[in-house]
Amino acid sequence: MGIKLLRPITPGTRGMSKLTKEEITKDKPEKSLTVIKKAKSGRNNTGKITVRHRGGGHKKRLRLIDFKRNKDGIPAKVVSIEYDPNRSANIALLHYADGEKRYILAPEKLEVGMTVMSGSTAEIKVGNCLPLENIPLGTSIHNIEMLPGKGAQMVRSAGAVAQLLAREGDYAQVRLPSGEVRMVHKRCRATIGQIGNLDHKNVSIGKAGRKRHIGIRPTVRGSVMNPCDHPHGGGEGKCPIGGQPKTPWGKPALGYKTRKRKPSDKLIVKRRK
Repeated sequence: MGIKLLRPITPGTRGMSKLTKEEITKDKPEKSLTVIKKAKSGRNNTGKITVRHRGGGHKKRLRLIDFKRNKDGIPAKVVSIEYDPNRSANIALLHYADGEKRYILAPEKLEVGMTVMSGSTAEIKVGNCLPLENIPLGTSIHNIEMLPGKGAQMVRSAGAVAQLLAREGDYAQVRLPSGEVRMVHKRCRATIGQIGNLDHKNVSIGKAGRKRHIGIRPTVRGSVMNPCDHPHGGGEGKCPIGGQPKTPWGKPALGYKTRKRKPSDKLIVKRRK
């Protein structure tokens, strides 16, 4: 998928770019596979804002994606490649031989008319889903489970790809896009190939309004606030923040390690770069 640079007719279009979307073959989603998505605007179940700078944006419907890929041994035909407003990757609509329809994340080089399968007997080709114990070492994979049968949780964004490095005992070693090498149970499933829409990261938003359409509200720097509003605030003219960078609530920020000890930390072979 290529990138289209807009002519600078207005200040907003100067430097703006868009995806050409020549891969998209269908405009409207499969209605039976969509549900209403209620806007949360960064609020939790008690109504408190837990994620700042969210809200507004265009109304969306949630596409139901099959992250488990548990229809083993039943071939499915790729009917269309579609846009999904809820994620950076495109999605593919599958029609299974038994009549069921499902969405999956569309990998690079998956085209309309191709056939994909899942299960331990599936062949090694783009779009097929297999347990890690049945995938050859060195294969590029995505959509990886963390627990067998739970559904894919890792490597799901546009252009993301991981690599199967080794197998030892009940676990396989996978190098993730961040550079982290992690042990994953060999019965966990992964999909062959790299996720498509590689140019998503190269798009220039171009104007503030486009950011608002996405649902992201403005962010104000702490250094331009008053001292009563932020630890970085106050001073005469442009001032350095002074001391340790902090969040609005006084906790260390900007490079301060906040990851807590998790039971799954023992599965990390090599930390990310």
